[in-house]
Amino acid sequence: MFKAYLKTGWRTIRKNKVFSVINILGLTFGIACCMMIFLFLLNEFSADNFHKNGKNMYRVMRGFEVNGDKRWAPYLSGPYGPALLNDFSSQLKTAVRVRTTSGLISIDDKGYNEKKLVMADDNFFDLFSFPLTKGNAASVLKEPGSIVLTEKTAKKYFGDEDPIGKIVQFNKRLALKVTGVAKDVPLNSHLNFDMVLPISIVSKEDWFNVWINNNQFVYVQLNNPAEKAALEKQFPAFMEKYMGADMKRFGTKFDLRLNPLEDIYFEAPNAFDDVRHGDKKVVYVFLSIAVLILLVACINFTNLSTVRAIERSREVGVRKVLGALRFDLVRQFIGESVLLATISCLLAIGLVELLMPWYNQLLGYSLTVSWNSPVIYAFLAGVILLVGLLAGSYPAIVLSAFSPVQALKGKLRLGKGGAFFRQGLVVVQFSISVFLIIGTIVIVNQMRFVKSKELGFDKEHIVLVPVSNDEIYNHRWAFKNELTQNRQIAAVSIMSGAPGGFHDIHNFEVEGGNDQIIKLRTEFADFELVPTLGLKVIAGRNLSAQFPTDTAGSVLINRKAATTLGFTPEQAIGKWIKNTIRDESRRRIVGVIEDYNFRSLKEEVEPLVISPNEDNRVIAIRLKPGDVPEALAAIKAEYSKQVSVYPFEYDFLDQQFDASYKTDERQQSLLTVFSGLAIFIACLGLFGLASFAAAKRTKEVGVRKVLGSSVTGIIVLLSKDLLKPVLLAILIAFPIGYYAMHNWLQTFAYRIDIQWWIFVLAGLLAASIALLTVGFQALKAALVNPVKSLRAE
Repeated sequence: MFKAYLKTGWRTIRKNKVFSVINILGLTFGIACCMMIFLFLLNEFSADNFHKNGKNMYRVMRGFEVNGDKRWAPYLSGPYGPALLNDFSSQLKTAVRVRTTSGLISIDDKGYNEKKLVMADDNFFDLFSFPLTKGNAASVLKEPGSIVLTEKTAKKYFGDEDPIGKIVQFNKRLALKVTGVAKDVPLNSHLNFDMVLPISIVSKEDWFNVWINNNQFVYVQLNNPAEKAALEKQFPAFMEKYMGADMKRFGTKFDLRLNPLEDIYFEAPNAFDDVRHGDKKVVYVFLSIAVLILLVACINFTNLSTVRAIERSREVGVRKVLGALRFDLVRQFIGESVLLATISCLLAIGLVELLMPWYNQLLGYSLTVSWNSPVIYAFLAGVILLVGLLAGSYPAIVLSAFSPVQALKGKLRLGKGGAFFRQGLVVVQFSISVFLIIGTIVIVNQMRFVKSKELGFDKEHIVLVPVSNDEIYNHRWAFKNELTQNRQIAAVSIMSGAPGGFHDIHNFEVEGGNDQIIKLRTEFADFELVPTLGLKVIAGRNLSAQFPTDTAGSVLINRKAATTLGFTPEQAIGKWIKNTIRDESRRRIVGVIEDYNFRSLKEEVEPLVISPNEDNRVIAIRLKPGDVPEALAAIKAEYSKQVSVYPFEYDFLDQQFDASYKTDERQQSLLTVFSGLAIFIACLGLFGLASFAAAKRTKEVGVRKVLGSSVTGIIVLLSKDLLKPVLLAILIAFPIGYYAMHNWLQTFAYRIDIQWWIFVLAGLLAASIALLTVGFQALKAALVNPVKSLRAE
């Protein structure tokens, strides 16, 4: 029986080549899109699920308030791990400190500035399930002079040689012996590293053991997950015990909580939290797009299969007369749907393999299809069954319900109800398509607005050189002084954070504030910050070496800080302000600068205090207009003169600042592609319906032409019924598109207004594409010789 159904289905596909190709093509693109999105979702939702202790692992978070707003940061200091393990020994099984950093790793005369370097306690590989291909997890980090490389890194340094026992240099000062090799870190891990060093390398440093510092993560494993809430209730006493004096001294309050390992990946990224993070909003957007595109493809199938019902009515009549039951007919027609879905699925697999390099480039990382994974096959089987049942059920029920007498007489009609259902499906299809077009236009315009918005500083022609090693730190002033002598350099400033980068929050007291503590963003920089970034002083003056007291006694603030402190820019001049964490004495506000976006445009400008304290993390170099490569060569030459060991690295400020919008730009690109595919699939269905309508009205067209109808009149006649649901879909999509994109824009502090022309443009695009699709078939039918039309059977 199954073999007979299979043969019948295959013959039906071959007999109706145009409809079959349209159906298969639509389903192929729909399934391919869903499969690519499924691979993305699989990676996102499987983050950190490979750790055997994962269900019982937590990262300790530090809580603090910023002017009444509760915030959480994942960074703690060195003493936290041992103290937690000591004070809560009955609740905690283990604690591991992890410090993400960078450093120079060299072998012989080759050196690499490694960015993905982790320092960790010696039980790191016991707690985390990063498998080792060489070495013992319990002992690879026991010795201070040990290092564990990933397979990729080991190959980079030693090729095919066995790396165990080999010696590498860390920062040209410390010899490390390779004691283990770990498998490359999975793509779905929030921690991402190329090598692991023992944290004991830095544990004797003074800064490491200062409680108030924040420079590492602390992960803990509980003996019993049910004790999490009870343990967190004990944290206030723990903080008072170890941090009480500091909290009183700095006028702040810290607390702790435990964040489950499985939640870390989807945490909102912290300014200093350089682990991998995903965005649930993006995940749900992708999931919605996958469902919508598959729905559009299924609607195509349902529509085209239903309109073909009349062509197969005699077949159904004969089968019923010969004794076929309705259940048998339903099973046969659904089987044909499943067969079409299977063919489409196989073609989709090939299409996905072909498109994966492009898709990976768009995502920014490499997804792979694991054909050994049962999850992939379960997904494909689910899609085949879902598409087969969802798209095939209605046509099967319609076909199996035909009266055999009416069917054999050829008097069968689908009726107004069937036409209304088909038009309803077209409405849904094009509503989805128009919605995606609106989304694409809004995102494109928002990203254009973000990139062109006046930021309050000049980000062009600024080179950023990180102060990332001891050599450049020790020679930073000599490096700066030499660069300022160069005719191609306009200005140089050494600062704690460039725009778009790190700006810490400190506690401040202010004149007239009644000893109230106010938390403000900070920038620590030399006197050349204002000319280097092109900032505008709106009241008072800039910090200057001409005033000897400026180094220890003066600050700049931005307009927002003046407002927050209760002053106008002019009133703020001369008022004292004190950083309770960094300064022993008060400083005077000597200037107020215009607000500038020192953080992402997704966040509003916050109050900022700029003071000439020492906290040097980056050197900003403004180039004069001219030969940029020549200027870079001069900077590199001077860097090499001052820094003999470390390779020269730099970024351009505009590129680094724009990098924060990469995720949104990828969303824009993907949404544009998927919108185009949705329109394409919908138009395939519309093309099929137009072909069917033209074929069924062949004689009518011939009669009308004989009676004098024009080609234009015939085109309007054949097109209007199919274009009505498209116009209705456009009207339905408008409010849905507005609501969705209004919510998306709320993630930006600075955003465009959703203008009326966006909807007009989206509607015109959809209507034009639909008109071209239907009009082509209508024109083709209208140009047929009426004699041939009247002879048509």
